[in-house]
Amino acid sequence: MTKADLINEIAISTGYDKTTIGIIVESMMEHVKKNVAAGENVYLRGFGSFITKVRAAKVARNISAKTSVQVPEHKIPAFKPAAEFMKDVRG
Repeated sequence: MTKADLINEIAISTGYDKTTIGIIVESMMEHVKKNVAAGENVYLRGFGSFITKVRAAKVARNISAKTSVQVPEHKIPAFKPAAEFMKDVRG
């Protein structure tokens, strides 16, 4: 499913026009990105959590050049589905 498919399905189920739904979906995604980038978690009860994980510093290898590279500690975004979501997916 693409973002356009999601917008279309929400528009059909709610009766609102696609333009309005598109603005709402884009706004939600921007707010989630902004808050996760700021280090804040976003909790959507019954759906899941958008969180920031910290990856520890490590030594990586470039096999073709036979060299080692130090990778510093860094943050990555992650999604953790709620138990209810996992139950629905598993069937």
